[in-house]
Amino acid sequence: MDDCALPKTRHSISVFFPLYNDAPSVGVMVARAISVLEQSTDDWEIILVEDCSPDNVGELADRLAKTDPRIRVIHHKTNRGYGGALRSGFAAARKDLIFYTDGDAQYDPRELSLLLPHIETADVVNGYKISRGDRMIRKVLGRIYHVTVKILFGLPLRDVDCDFRLFRREVFDCIELESDSGVICAEMMTKVIGAGFRVVQVPVHHYPRLAGESQFFKLNRVFQLACGVAKQWVKLILFEGKYAGRARRRRLAMRPPR
Repeated sequence: MDDCALPKTRHSISVFFPLYNDAPSVGVMVARAISVLEQSTDDWEIILVEDCSPDNVGELADRLAKTDPRIRVIHHKTNRGYGGALRSGFAAARKDLIFYTDGDAQYDPRELSLLLPHIETADVVNGYKISRGDRMIRKVLGRIYHVTVKILFGLPLRDVDCDFRLFRREVFDCIELESDSGVICAEMMTKVIGAGFRVVQVPVHHYPRLAGESQFFKLNRVFQLACGVAKQWVKLILFEGKYAGRARRRRLAMRPPR
């Protein structure tokens, strides 16, 4: 896609990518992120979260970091799972806005330009896939997961597992994430919406993987995913009122007086 010419935002931006078996795509993702960040803000950083990957993506990430001081790498000594990688990225981000997407190039980080205008009136901008760039079995399983999680957690989202999201950093002053698996997306958006944050949804493109295959729906991962969904449902739905009330009070306490 062509780079979008945008007026620069007044916000600083942290971009991060969780990396696992993403050696074929990490260079492309960083180059695309830089292209949109240079047009969007004068203050940015890129964080590469290497989750003890068995390929050489960690080495490639270190090489990229040497080309620009605004690129940082976090190496996990043990594999912490997708949720663990996201938690590391959110914790490391230093800027006003935090954007993340997957490191496998199924999303194009240049489409961050589609999200940025909406952050002026929202706390979170959540992408949703226009059309899924996966094999049919992956599309079917993904749809089943989306509908199940949407119903269980009562999420008013068009795409629960679209990992293309932009946040105001204050969101993470109010919510704390716990999941280490892909269930983190359901946990995160349940807590975001339960805390009363404003969410805007924006369509984004989704492309076939450059290499490899998703680990998300392998048999052992499906079992872990089901256990994680059940655990979070008990915590967030059975006790949602208690959590949401506490989070809202924290938000009100942080607001400056008018």
